[in-house]
Amino acid sequence: MHKQPLLGPTLETERLILRPPVIEDFEALFAVMQDEEAMQHLGGVKKRADAWKMHMIMIGCWAANGFAMFSVIEKASGQWIGRIGPWFPEGWPGTEIGYTLAKPFWGKGYAYEAAVASVDWAIDHLGWHEIIHTIGDNNTSSIKLAHRLGSRKLRRAILPVLAGDIESDVWGQSADEWRARRAA
Repeated sequence: MHKQPLLGPTLETERLILRPPVIEDFEALFAVMQDEEAMQHLGGVKKRADAWKMHMIMIGCWAANGFAMFSVIEKASGQWIGRIGPWFPEGWPGTEIGYTLAKPFWGKGYAYEAAVASVDWAIDHLGWHEIIHTIGDNNTSSIKLAHRLGSRKLRRAILPVLAGDIESDVWGQSADEWRARRAA
C-alpha cells in the first residue's frame, strides 16, 4: 500500500514517536475501538465504518487545520499504541489535549509522556492559552493523568455531536500555569 506523506510534525520523546495519523494506522486504531474497556468512557465500541470516519476526521483536521491528535508509536517495537494530542473541533468546550492508548500499553507512563510533549507543542506552536481534557465522571485513570499533568476541574460542558452530545467535566489549566510547572 502506498504510504501517504505526513501532514504535520513528528515529535520524539524518550520512548515514543508522535506523528500525524496515516491510513496504515487504521487497523490498530480499529482494534482499540473494539475494546470495551478502552472505549467505556469514549462512547462504547465503534462499528468499523464509524472508526473509519473518526480516523478520516483526524487526518482531515491535520490537512485543514494543521493539527489534530498524533498517532503514538512505541520506539522499541515500532508499534502504533494510541493517539494523543490537540483536539478542537467546532463547538468543543476548549482547546483539548486528548488521550487514548491501547490497553496493553496502559500503566507504562506512555500517556503522560506523550501528553507532555503534546501540551508543549500546542502551547509553543499553536499558541494555545488554555489546555483542557474532557473527562467523564467515572474515568478515574484519565482523572489521575489530568492531575499528574497539573490540571484541575474547571467546569462542566456539553460535548457536541462528535461525542454524542454528552455532558462531561472539563479539566485543565492555563498555558502560564503549565509553563510555571514545567520550569519548577
